[in-house]
Amino acid sequence: MFARLLYESFRRQKRRKLLAGVAITLGVAVATAMIAVATDIGDKINRELRSYGANLLVTPQEDTLDVEIGGVNLKPPSDGNFLSEADLPKIKGTFWRNNILGFSPMLPVNVSVDGSGHAQDATLLGTYFARKLTFGKDQFTTGVHSTNPWWRVEGSWPADDSEDVLVGEHLARKLAQHPGDAIDIAGQSHRVAGILSTGGAEDDQVVAPLQVAQQILGKPGAVRRVYVSALTKPEDALARRDPKTMSGALWDRWYCSPYVQSIAYQLQEAIPHSHAEQIRQVAQNEGTVLSRIQGLMLLVTLAALFASALAVSAAMATAIFERRREVGLMKALGAGNLAVAALFFAESTLLALLGGVAGFFAGSLLAHRIGRSIFNSQITIQPVLFPVILAIAVIVTFAGSAAAIRRAVHFDPVFALRGDA
Repeated sequence: MFARLLYESFRRQKRRKLLAGVAITLGVAVATAMIAVATDIGDKINRELRSYGANLLVTPQEDTLDVEIGGVNLKPPSDGNFLSEADLPKIKGTFWRNNILGFSPMLPVNVSVDGSGHAQDATLLGTYFARKLTFGKDQFTTGVHSTNPWWRVEGSWPADDSEDVLVGEHLARKLAQHPGDAIDIAGQSHRVAGILSTGGAEDDQVVAPLQVAQQILGKPGAVRRVYVSALTKPEDALARRDPKTMSGALWDRWYCSPYVQSIAYQLQEAIPHSHAEQIRQVAQNEGTVLSRIQGLMLLVTLAALFASALAVSAAMATAIFERRREVGLMKALGAGNLAVAALFFAESTLLALLGGVAGFFAGSLLAHRIGRSIFNSQITIQPVLFPVILAIAVIVTFAGSAAAIRRAVHFDPVFALRGDA
């Protein structure tokens, strides 16, 4: 009898049930898409943000030491402090090596440049462009191609084992240099492979392979600083704690989390006599962007589910009011409040499951569309999301139906049968 009452309810009120089902489907579809994107998009957003540059800086440990007497900083010039180029491949030996997208060493040298009869002092910046390195059995390519993807070159990029250089566009204009020209740097002739445009200080510099800068400086294997681009997790309460105050499981959790601070700590372990720190403006902006995007997705999800609950509430209230005589008859025949509530909650559950299944598949398609159109990548729908979405659909439907069902339970059979309820 219970199953037949359930069946007749859907058969006789197709329009009401359809409206409620559509409301559930739409709300659940939006929730599915937002949850799927939020759970899968963290690394994708982080990779997009990595196009804005490195977020970690490694320098010699001595650079962090300040010596002051009477308020006067007596720290010696830092030009004598260097990292060893031979230690750089060890960066790929850290625990979070797969999160490190690339690194680029820098060695600035003050030089005199002469091109087309125009001479002036400038900075030559030695670095990797796309250097192939090996650590253990792993081979990888790193350099400014990965850490500074916004650099633009008119002409061609120099090879890392060549003597060719890039000339910043501002400096090239002063020296009347073009791709293919020859430029004299510290008394040696070099070919200008291309004109570099970065929008930064490099526009007034010469950028060359690292070995060229080391040769001019007379310090083979020297590196002044290293910029590292790594995928990191936004800061939370644990990330902001001082690791020196941690112990046991808490320290292990911090060390094994891809916080920018924990990756910096591991870089210091990998490179002897080094100090690693986050480029605070970049790292904090990334965390802010990620948090705001996730907050926006949560807000959209809650708004969609709230609208769905309101639509279900309106549809169920109307449907139950139209069935007040049926409820009155059930009570007159001896049905208790629990039996009446069970019938309507069973209807709501079935409606929620049907709408939840339809909404899940519709939301999955929407999530894939968002991934392709915004991030140009595929969104992965985790299997565990399906039961979560069904549970959300049931909760939303119950929340929207509860008031109407409560009213039906308290119908007076006398007034209900007379049509006065």
